[in-house]
Formats: sequence, C-alpha cells, structure tokens
Amino acid sequence: MKAKELRDLTKEELFEKKRDLGQELLNLRFQKATQQLGNSSVISKAKKDLARVKTVIREMDIG
Repeated sequence: MKAKELRDLTKEELFEKKRDLGQELLNLRFQKATQQLGNSSVISKAKKDLARVKTVIREMDIG
C-alpha cells in the first residue's frame, strides 16, 4: 500500500485500516509462533503498512 493512496482516504477509513492491520499483524505473529507461517516476510510488510497508516494519521492531525 502506498502512502499516496492512504492520503486519499478519510480519517475514519484510516482508523479502520489501522485496526485491521493491527489485527492482521497479531494473527501473523500467532501463525509464526505456531510455525504455520510459510513466508515470514509478510510480517515486515504488515508492520510497514501499519507504520504508513499511522504516519498519514499523524500528518492529518498536524496539518
């Protein structure tokens, strides 16, 4: 997900996406702990997407 795409969303949509990504990250961590996760690079991608969403939310708060 690109930051440019995120900037087009409303604040409510961003908060929903933040919640969804947080839940996805939690599920991925559980899958890794139980060794059901095949590709562990998915975790880092989810973390980066969550950070992008948080950054855009922060930019909206400041600006």
